[in-house]
Amino acid sequence: MKKLLAALAITTCLAAPTAALADTPQHEVDSATLAIQDMMAGSEGGTAAQYLRRARAVVVCPDIFRGGFIFGGEGGGCVMLSRTENGGWSAPAFYGLGSGSFGFQAGVQSAEIMMMVMTPGGLNALLNSQFKFGADAGITVATIGGGVNGSMSTALDADIISFSKTQGLYGGVSLQGSVMSNDTGRNQAYYGTALDARQIVLDRQATNPGAAPLRETLRRYGG
Repeated sequence: MKKLLAALAITTCLAAPTAALADTPQHEVDSATLAIQDMMAGSEGGTAAQYLRRARAVVVCPDIFRGGFIFGGEGGGCVMLSRTENGGWSAPAFYGLGSGSFGFQAGVQSAEIMMMVMTPGGLNALLNSQFKFGADAGITVATIGGGVNGSMSTALDADIISFSKTQGLYGGVSLQGSVMSNDTGRNQAYYGTALDARQIVLDRQATNPGAAPLRETLRRYGG
């Protein structure tokens, strides 16, 4: 029995670093890179690339999980990058996306989400410490793909255009009511200093070589 407990303790100690790596900022950046490649390869990829080429910034949420029965909720991490003067992309700033809801809904769903930020107003709204979708009457959000609301006509003048790719089954899913919050803890962990999103994506006060594949992927698809 003692030998069994000792073996279990050793296994737990060995597994702990691997589990931690899956929750690091670098893992989120790498997941965002894969999510872009996955979404651009899908049926909506051509349309998404058209908007990405004109976007001032992009937010990538590689793994947003939704679930519930009557009471529902969603959560996950996101990264934001803005287009630079020379056509490249900034370093990523980290965000959290979450919401709670009540209504007739059931099921679970995992989603990849890309938000193209098309206007200065949309970018400034997301750079605030918190932004709630649907709460700012001056910011319009069009959602395309994934079986949720939105159409190409409503996207023409939208401040933010959201594309999603989902797995699973869930009723009534949309970004309406979701809150995006600046994740200062992950920003500091990734860059070694306390910076807000504006300092990272607009003022270019941070850099990390680990984000190079993500920036290159955006350059390849978005010019």
